[in-house]
Amino acid sequence: MSLGDLLSIMRRRWYFMVPLTLLSLLAGGYLYRTIPVSYASQSSVTLLDSRAVAELAPTFGNPLSNAGGSLVVTADVLIRTLQSGDSAKELRSRGVTDRYTVGFAPDADSPLLTLSVSGTDRAKVLRETTTLTSFAGEQLKALQAAAKVPATYVVQTAPVVLPQTPVSQSKSRYQDIAAVVIVGFVSAFLLSILAEGVAVVRRRGRARAGYVPRRHRARPPERAPRGLLVRRLDATTILTGYLVLAFFVPSNLTLPALGGVGTPANVFALLGLLWYLATWLGGRILPAQGTRLPRVVMCVLAAAVLLSYLADATRDSSHEEVLGADRGLIGLAVWVALVVLASAGIQERSRLETLMRRLVVLGTVVALIGYYDFFAATNIADSIHIPGLHSSTAGISAMDRGSFTRPRSTTAHPLEFGGMLAILVPFAVHQAFDPVRRHAGALRRWAPVAIMAGALPLTVSRTSIIGAFIVILVMVPRWRPQRRWAAIGLILGSVAGFKVIIPGLIGTITNLFASFLSNSDSSTQARTVKYSAIVPYLAERPWFGRGFGTFTPDLYFFTDNQYMLTLAETGVVGLVALLVLFVTGIHQGGAVRRLARTESDRELGQAFLASALVALVISATFDALSFPMYAGMFFLTLGAGGSYLGFIRREAAAPTVPLSRKASEAQLPQLAESR
Repeated sequence: MSLGDLLSIMRRRWYFMVPLTLLSLLAGGYLYRTIPVSYASQSSVTLLDSRAVAELAPTFGNPLSNAGGSLVVTADVLIRTLQSGDSAKELRSRGVTDRYTVGFAPDADSPLLTLSVSGTDRAKVLRETTTLTSFAGEQLKALQAAAKVPATYVVQTAPVVLPQTPVSQSKSRYQDIAAVVIVGFVSAFLLSILAEGVAVVRRRGRARAGYVPRRHRARPPERAPRGLLVRRLDATTILTGYLVLAFFVPSNLTLPALGGVGTPANVFALLGLLWYLATWLGGRILPAQGTRLPRVVMCVLAAAVLLSYLADATRDSSHEEVLGADRGLIGLAVWVALVVLASAGIQERSRLETLMRRLVVLGTVVALIGYYDFFAATNIADSIHIPGLHSSTAGISAMDRGSFTRPRSTTAHPLEFGGMLAILVPFAVHQAFDPVRRHAGALRRWAPVAIMAGALPLTVSRTSIIGAFIVILVMVPRWRPQRRWAAIGLILGSVAGFKVIIPGLIGTITNLFASFLSNSDSSTQARTVKYSAIVPYLAERPWFGRGFGTFTPDLYFFTDNQYMLTLAETGVVGLVALLVLFVTGIHQGGAVRRLARTESDRELGQAFLASALVALVISATFDALSFPMYAGMFFLTLGAGGSYLGFIRREAAAPTVPLSRKASEAQLPQLAESR
């Protein structure tokens, strides 16, 4: 279905489009007139060491010189106390009736707290902020008095930023208005498509009975129209647009109203899902046969996320957590869109192969950008600014480990960069060995493998090396002995080449694993501490969690483990759904390998298996699905694996007809690469 077809449908179903669109615009105008302007005020306080501790350091009479990081635990206890129900009741009795938040100041390594109040009365908000600031100091004294802390060891609060003059917060107001207008327009669009689908079914029924309406009777052939609006769209074209936006627009640049999930690529994926629904309801496309498994698994994940969303609604969650849960639902819709488009939307195997080749080529370009970051000791993504987009995270300086700069290319973090390349390398290897592409030349086939695999050690991370090791362990043993020994020799030669070309890199990576095994690595120890810190949250809500997307670092802490994060946000049910996702990817790869008729298809199944196994293992090393580019590539390959499995199943079920030698020779030219 082309864009022109969609416009024609909306024009024919004007009785849905016009009233609902006008109704949504009127509702938006009503909200604009009735929703009052909100104001927000902030203050900041820091914790000071006790006088007994301060005497040990040369403070020179300056109490702020003792606002050290050793009081972070005390600050965390104070934050939890101020967020409790008893504190809320006490503040309400003192006149603080508007919404308030308490948390650590962004990017602060010291016990610096930010207190904020938002409401519709500017003067009242300022008074409430002053009351909240004073109440924080009182609560800290009460906590220490209850613990019978000696006076000389009492920790005190000191204001760093006094309550600020309230400023208007119009963003949320316009978000609500935009949401109403968008919901109205999308509802009108879907109803129009549904009505068109019903009309198509009726016309087909009449055609079977022999009735042909006048407008559907044979007409003289006309010249086919040309142009962008009438050009046929398919899932491969839409997913290619998603890949371009995902790879070349830095993943930290988002639409202001959507937060971290509002990347242009994610918005484009949601539009692609609407296109598929419109095409499906209009009777122009049917889901590909034998591809139901990944969509069923996504239904399981969606059920777990929705249950966690309801669990978040039943507790006294903060406004930030509610927004995080809403963003989580948007992220889930993006993942569903990628799986649906890749598994159900692609109807021809040649188009799926084209998509996978484009995926490898674009991933190679991203890897090349990573080489520039590594050797130039910079982050090229920081220099990219797009009007209308803003960074969802604070500016990240170039990250170093040892004496090397860790590249991140257009991703948000070196871990995301390495993890994304690790799940793409198996497909690059398969395409390099694919006999259909032998005409492309050795350089064109093997350059993506060398570039992406070579970029993995440059990230100087255990995650990348573990991913590369899993790819080798899964794919190499299945090869013929001649190819296997050649690959092992090439890998050993590459390691030696890195030692010569980049002195110290291999040694730094080796030391990372040595310190990990000896439990002397600071990052490993920090993660171990977080595992014990997350246990209370798991014990509080073990089955459905605190809400998908609510356990953010701004409110809590980094987990650096996708499984622990999933347990905290969606509970045991969500963890089971996540494991089912990974197992489904592994199963699809194994099924493709078992049912394939050709060696190339069997190696493709092994590539899907290796990619899914990499995702399963490295998810324990960082919060993988929190990064939009990595998550997008994982769900895209999951849907592509289901689509390939459908093609393989249909080919396996088709009867084999022996061909004569001349007929088989006549079909050889059809193996040329489709573009």
